[in-house]
Amino acid sequence: MLTDLPESDLRTYTSSQSCPDDFDEFWSHTLDEARSFAPNATVTLTPTGLSTIDTYDVRFSGFGGERVAAWLRVPAGTTEPLPTIVEFDGYGRGRGDAIQNLLWASAGFAHLEMDTRGQSWSGWTNDTPDPHGSDAHAPGMLTKGIRQRETYYYRRVYADAVRAIDAARTLPLVDPDRIGLLGTSQGGGIALAVAGLTNGIAALVARVPFLCDFPRASTITDSHPYRELADYLSVYRNDTASIHRTLAYFDGVNFAARATAPARFTVGLMDSVCPPSTVFAAHNAYRGERQLTVWPYNGHEGGGVVDDLSALATFRELL
Repeated sequence: MLTDLPESDLRTYTSSQSCPDDFDEFWSHTLDEARSFAPNATVTLTPTGLSTIDTYDVRFSGFGGERVAAWLRVPAGTTEPLPTIVEFDGYGRGRGDAIQNLLWASAGFAHLEMDTRGQSWSGWTNDTPDPHGSDAHAPGMLTKGIRQRETYYYRRVYADAVRAIDAARTLPLVDPDRIGLLGTSQGGGIALAVAGLTNGIAALVARVPFLCDFPRASTITDSHPYRELADYLSVYRNDTASIHRTLAYFDGVNFAARATAPARFTVGLMDSVCPPSTVFAAHNAYRGERQLTVWPYNGHEGGGVVDDLSALATFRELL
C-alpha cells in the first residue's frame, strides 16, 4: 500500500532537517585528515575465468589511512582510460565476489565497486573491516558511534567514498574527467554525500536512497534500517536532541543542497524502507539539474531492471 504523503504533496515536500553552521567546516576538516594519507592505490589483476571482463583487486587509503577494498571491472583487454562508474553498495553488502555485478563493465564502462567497511550480512562478502569501537548501539550500523559526530560510523564511510574517487582518478584505466556515481538504498545515500563533497563529478544516479531526512524517516517507518534509530532512542530517551544534531552532519538533504552534478533519482511510493518523502526531500533540495522517476506501485525494489536500463542510458548520455 502507499506508505506516505499523496504524490501531489510529495512533489513540494521539504525536510525539516537543519544544517549546522559548521557543516562545511566539519567535512573540510574530515577530508583534509583523510587526504593527509596518499591514496596509494594498488591494482592486482584477479583471475576469474571470464573471457569478456578483466577484474582487478584495488586497495586504497580511506579514512585514517585504513585500507579499503574495491573491485575494478573493465572490458577484457582494456588499455586506455574509460568513462567510469563508481558504485556504492546497499546496507549489509560488501563488494562481493569478483564475478558478481558485471553489468557496467559488460556495457563498456570501467566500474569501481567500493566495499562498505564492516558490512557483510546480506550474502555479499567484504574485505574491509571497521576497526573502530563504539559506545552501546542498536544492532546494525546506523547508531554505531552516534553520540559524537567525530565517532559516527558514516563519517568513516563517507570519507572512504570520497577517497575512492581520489583513488579512481589515479588509475590508468579511469578517465578522471568522466566519473559517474551510482548507488541503491544505502549506496544511493553514500553517492549523494560524495556528490556534495567532491568536485568534477559528471553524473549521479541515486536509486531509492537511504540516509536522507532523518527527522522524518526516524518517525514514520518501523522498517529497518531506520528502525535502528527508534530502537536506540527508545532506550536513550534523553538523548534525542543530541543524536539528531549528530545526524544533521550526515543527512543526504544537506549534501543535496551542495551537489551540482546532473542527477537522476528513483523512488517507490510503496517503499516502507526508505519512505518516499525522504527521497523527495533530497531530490527537492538538490542544487544541480535533477530528474526523479516515480514508481507508484513499487516498494524498495524501485524500478528493478528498468532502473538498470535507465541508469545505463543516463551514463551513456552524461559520461
